[in-house]
Amino acid sequence: MTDGPDASSSTRPGRRNAHRARSKGRELALKYLYSADLKRQIGAEDFDAFVVHQGERGPMVPFARELVLGTLADQDAIDDLLSGLAANWSLHRMAAVDRNVLRLGCYELLRHSGLPPGVVINEAVEIAKKFGTKDSAAFVNGLLDRVRKKRDAGEFRLPDRPPDAPQES
Repeated sequence: MTDGPDASSSTRPGRRNAHRARSKGRELALKYLYSADLKRQIGAEDFDAFVVHQGERGPMVPFARELVLGTLADQDAIDDLLSGLAANWSLHRMAAVDRNVLRLGCYELLRHSGLPPGVVINEAVEIAKKFGTKDSAAFVNGLLDRVRKKRDAGEFRLPDRPPDAPQES
């Protein structure tokens, strides 16, 4: 075994690919949630058909499915939390992209305890920059940071789920 520069760099492409797949999975989940939200038909049952229609495949799809199913399962509690934290902004007044980026970010912050909060928030901010308005990134960053602080202070957690509900990873 060597300790040269090539020894540790051999794992970097794998990590980079895994990170890229998770980022793409978040984007795919956002696209689905956004589409379902605009149609006012929020449900997980059409996700697989949506994926086929988008022409997506690969390691991002199972992660996107988990995000969609989990976010939808926790959506009422997440929406209540966001409504309480977003001063002067009701959920229906938020841009649909922002609303769904926030839902995804909340789900990850509150159910995926193994992910560093800074990573979750940064990913949400990057997606907001890509798909939202010029003000989306700052809005998402500020609100998710407030969610993180409430979570860290023990002031908020999502309700327990029934055994057949999607589980966190």
